[in-house]
Amino acid sequence: MKPSAIRELSVDEIRHQLDDAREKYFKARFQLATGQLKNTATLRQVRREIARLATVLHEREKEQA
Repeated sequence: MKPSAIRELSVDEIRHQLDDAREKYFKARFQLATGQLKNTATLRQVRREIARLATVLHEREKEQA
């Protein structure tokens, strides 16, 4: 998801997306450890998605303060 699309979401939606992305990253790491993950680029993609979501969430929280 692009940062511009993330910025259109509400804070609650961003938090929900962030939780989902963290869960997806955890599962992908587990699959990598057990040898089930074929596409290792998934880890990088999900990690960057988490960073995008966290950045926009932090921007929103900073604006409110």
